[in-house]
Amino acid sequence: MPLDTQTNAAPEGAAHPAEPREIPLRGMRGMIATRMRESLQSSAQLTHHANAELGAVKALRAHCRATGLPAPSVQDVLLRLVVQTLGEFPALNATLEDNCITQYPGVHLGLAVPLPDDLLVAPALFDAQAIGLGALPRARRELVDKAGAGKLGVRELTGATFTVSNLGRSRVHHFTPILNVPQVAILGIGGSEWRALPDKDGGVRLAEVIGLSLTFDHRAVNGAPAAAFLDRLGERIEALAPDAFDHELTQ
Repeated sequence: MPLDTQTNAAPEGAAHPAEPREIPLRGMRGMIATRMRESLQSSAQLTHHANAELGAVKALRAHCRATGLPAPSVQDVLLRLVVQTLGEFPALNATLEDNCITQYPGVHLGLAVPLPDDLLVAPALFDAQAIGLGALPRARRELVDKAGAGKLGVRELTGATFTVSNLGRSRVHHFTPILNVPQVAILGIGGSEWRALPDKDGGVRLAEVIGLSLTFDHRAVNGAPAAAFLDRLGERIEALAPDAFDHELTQ
């Protein structure tokens, strides 16, 4: 999966600067810092962590290559499954403002996108439920490119109803994403790792496992439905049929 992170770490052996570097919290950096603080101060945030095996997703990609279909990235497959799962859990595709919870019929999917200087935005991919897996990679890339070019509008920057933050190529398996208020939920996709798991015959098998972290506002969503969302998403990921999206990839 593409890694949506950047780092300011100096190369090994690089000389340290003679003076400390001061970075004022102003402009976009200051605005982001203020929003992060306000998010934590204005909501009751809690995070559930879960795992899901990636074998079925990898099998779908292999099927696509074998049949001549475009093979979507792991990230795009996961995003499509997230959107489908949100259709079953409207309480998570929602915002909370002025003591009023608003649930949305369409999924306006926020994608965390890094900008230079470790800045981060999460523009909305509007009506993501209507974007099939064949069209999703291009739609996502166009949104990322637009963010990188500084051409996002206010509606794109504020219109998401649920956000996904992806650290898929890192060693971070689970993390605690901060809500993009007024949204009531955000999903963090962590890196994958190989684990020894029990098999149905009492033996041990190796499986590639991905970390899923769901932060939610406990004022709007209770722990049980949040856990049910992660359970259902995990089931979708692990039970995915190799030809599940053939009809979308041929459109």
